[in-house]
Amino acid sequence: MRIPVALAGALLAALALAAADGLAQRYVPTDDPAFPRLKYTDSLTSANDRCIVSQAKLNPKMAPLYVNGVPIGFC
Repeated sequence: MRIPVALAGALLAALALAAADGLAQRYVPTDDPAFPRLKYTDSLTSANDRCIVSQAKLNPKMAPLYVNGVPIGFC
């Protein structure tokens, strides 16, 4: 009986973390509404407003790369 309860608790914790991860990075409006910047959990905003590789909209699910302490977003 304890194993299913522990398993259910672990599943709920995993779902909560997955849901929180989606809210961690959010779009910040810019002059061009098609290409917003991203604000990350450390309160820094991406230096770029579009993907460096494909020039597409930034993906909030991708972790930034920090260059000299400035986050660079990716698609």
